[in-house]
Amino acid sequence: MPTDPKAPAMRFDIGLLLAVVVTWAALAVAYALAPWGDMIGYAWVWGFGALLFLCLTLVLARTTRRSVKHG
Repeated sequence: MPTDPKAPAMRFDIGLLLAVVVTWAALAVAYALAPWGDMIGYAWVWGFGALLFLCLTLVLARTTRRSVKHG
């Protein structure tokens, strides 16, 4: 199995992106559960951002796995 010198750095990037996903998702939940009613629009924005970053993370993880696997 060939080793890729970029693989540890890519795993670190994936970890950072997952931290961003968790943060954005937590903000979406916080805005959705806010006691004042006019914050629900912000919850949609933060939720969409979390979903966007999750998709980006999955694409990056898949490409990293594929590049390490195929050399």
